[in-house]
This record gives sequence, structure tokens and C-alpha cells, in this order.
Amino acid sequence: MNGRMLPAGYKYAGIASGVKSVEGARDLALIASDREATVAGVFTQNLVAAAPVVVCRQRTPTQRGRVIVVNSGNANACTGEQGFTDARAMAAAAAAAVGVDEDQSLVLSTGIIGRPLPMEKILAGIQQADSELAAGAEAFEAASHAILTTDNGPKTMSATVACPAGAVQLAGMAKGAAMIGPNMATMLAVFLTDAALEKEVAQKVLKTAVDLSFNCISVEGHTSTNDSVLLVANGAGGGAPLEGEDLGAFQQALNDACLELAKMIPDDGEGSTHLVQIEVLGAADDASARRVAATVANSNLVKTGITGCDPNWGRIISAVGYAGVPLQTDRLGLELNGITLFKDGAPVPFDEQQAVESMRQSREVHVKLELGDGPGRACFWTSDLTVDYVTFNSDYPT
Repeated sequence: MNGRMLPAGYKYAGIASGVKSVEGARDLALIASDREATVAGVFTQNLVAAAPVVVCRQRTPTQRGRVIVVNSGNANACTGEQGFTDARAMAAAAAAAVGVDEDQSLVLSTGIIGRPLPMEKILAGIQQADSELAAGAEAFEAASHAILTTDNGPKTMSATVACPAGAVQLAGMAKGAAMIGPNMATMLAVFLTDAALEKEVAQKVLKTAVDLSFNCISVEGHTSTNDSVLLVANGAGGGAPLEGEDLGAFQQALNDACLELAKMIPDDGEGSTHLVQIEVLGAADDASARRVAATVANSNLVKTGITGCDPNWGRIISAVGYAGVPLQTDRLGLELNGITLFKDGAPVPFDEQQAVESMRQSREVHVKLELGDGPGRACFWTSDLTVDYVTFNSDYPT
């Protein structure tokens, strides 16, 4: 991020509060706007939603947002009424620290489910983070590290959006490596812009971008309790709220930003050795194409086959068949890394060793499916499934 432009009007901090067991590990972040900002949110569809998700749903969309507090290492999920009390207390402490009203504060949590938050550490950490709030790339990176759990590293982006009325800045940070399955997954993301957006517009553009990205990824199909994506627009770049061509340019930039960070999540899947793109064409509609893509992506047989660099097309075609989507079976086709394995409903001769090596020599695997001659299409991203994933999650704390 060094040397790249960040949105105007924001400060960041990421500190070690002691919530994580690893000494010195950053686990608490503050993100503050120097003025009231529009905040929109998209959240997990798991009916067992964590306390911070419930609080954020109640407070978004808004045009009065000022601060976001995030802790990692503890999800504050399935913690009863105390969890809601603690989530609200976190938000209130962050608001008080930066001198704004409580309802201008949002709270995110991620980590182990079912444990009460260590509020003494959290509250002290908020005070420390407030003292370290700063603008610029170094502070942004510190915050992006503080939201991580099992990730191998931070997931960040920044871009200049060339709107016809004038350029604005967009930046984002995300976390997620497992319990990933729409809608959405154990993941958090915060996108910040110095553009101005009306709250209803912000909610719409965020939902559109999330549907094309974070709702099109999977590691093992497990929809979590804490998934949250926030979009904050503080208008510090100047100008009126975006509309027309300006809004269209921003929508495309946000779509690209969300997809950039979303793909990093299955690429960072615990123990993964491949990032897998499932592309489906020729379905009756986009929803049908997406259903097929998700079904293939969540097949353990498909995923383990890719782990072994095995071009076992039968597993993929079988998954297509049980997705519950009408097919033109005589038009069904499959390509793997550009190599045709199955066409017009029948297998075709191919160089098996070439297919094996195409997977072995690349981290990315592209599965392309043709279902028929319909207009529907979709892309979905997943990781393969390895022994390391099983080992890691069998040892993960309960």
C-alpha cells in the first residue's frame, strides 16, 4: 500500500490488546472518519447471527457513521444476552474515544465462537488504539493486520476511481480463510471511499458488488455467524453525492474491488494448494448457472481431485447433474485449464498427462462448463481440499 493513494478523511489503528493468545499479535482495529459518513452493510444469512452483526444491522444504512471497531480472536457469537451487552459496550467505548454519539459507532468481531469477550482487554485496547489513530498507509496496514485470524496475511486494495465529475479514492481490507460459504462466510471486509453517496444508493451498490464477489466464493461451504461487509463513504473528496455516469463508474470500481479481495479468501484457504474458478455458461438464467457453479465448488470429491491434480471429469459432471438445474445433456461440455475433456454430452480423447501437469504447475485451476444455449452465466471461486485443512480444523480450539 505504500505510495498509493488512500481516501481522504480517515484514520486507522491496529493494536495488540491481548485477546489473541499469541503475544504481540494485533487483534483490535479502529477506523474513524473525520466527518459524518454514509455506511451501508451486507451481513451473514446464517439465522444464528453474532451479536455484532445484530448491532450493525440495526445501525445501517446510516448517513451519520463515524467509527468502526473490530476485534479478532473472539467472534462474540452464541454468547447470549451478555454478547449483545458487550457488543454495544464495544461500540459505545469506540464512540466515546473519538468523541461521537454511540449510534455513530459500528462493531465487528471474528474468531472463536461461544466465548465471552474479555471486555477488560477490549476496552483498554480501544483506548490504546484511539491514541494511535493516524492517517496513511502504515496505519491502514496495521488495522488490516488486526482483523485477521487464520489468514496467512492481510488482504487489501486501493484504487483511484475515474468518475467523469472527478476522481475519488477507494480502499478496502478483508479477512477470511475458512468457514467460507455464501451467504457470506467467516469473513469481514470494510471498504472506504471519499466519494459522497446517499445511504440508499450505498446499500444498493454494496449489495450488487457483494453478490458478484463475496457471495461467489467458498472454501468448504460453511456459512458463518459473523460475516460482514461495510461500505463507508464520507464525501471528503468533495462534490455532490454520486449519480448517473459517476455512480456507474463507482459501481464498477466497487465490483472490481470486492472481487479482488474475495478471490484472495479461497486462495488463502486453510491448507489450500489451488485457487479454483468454476465458470458456467449456457444456463437458462444466471441464478441457474450460479447454482451449478456453487454445487461443483462445494463437492469434496471435486476439490480433493484437484488437490491430487487428477483430471477426473466424472466427478465434475456428476456434481452438475445433482445441482437440480435443468440441462441440455446433449450440449453438456467441460474444459479444464483450456483442455476439452467432455463435449456434447460425451467424453472426448485428451492428453491426461497434459491435464495433470496443467494443474500441477499452476496454483490456479479453471473449470469451464457449458450447459446449453441459454443466456445464463456465473463464476464461482473455491479452494481445493487438503490433508492440511483437515488437520488444522481438527486441532482448532473448541
